Amino acid sequence: MRDDEILTRISALVTEEHELRGRLSAGEVTSDEEHARVKELEVALDQCWDLLRQRRARRGVGEDPDSAAVRPAGEVENYRQ
Repeated sequence: MRDDEILTRISALVTEEHELRGRLSAGEVTSDEEHARVKELEVALDQCWDLLRQRRARRGVGEDPDSAAVRPAGEVENYRQ
């Protein structure tokens, strides 16, 4: 996945999150449904941002950015800076 594709995916996930919150406000989904899906979206966003950082870091040291890969959710979610 290229950087622009990752950024497009990030944008789509953020848009879905905003729409979901609007649907909650309108009573179209339950709070439990909204919370569950928001958690999924947050994980997917974290994975996308992690992949983008990996690609940029590899490019910065002269490596092939295409060798970067999406890391498992557990690895990305448990990362501490």
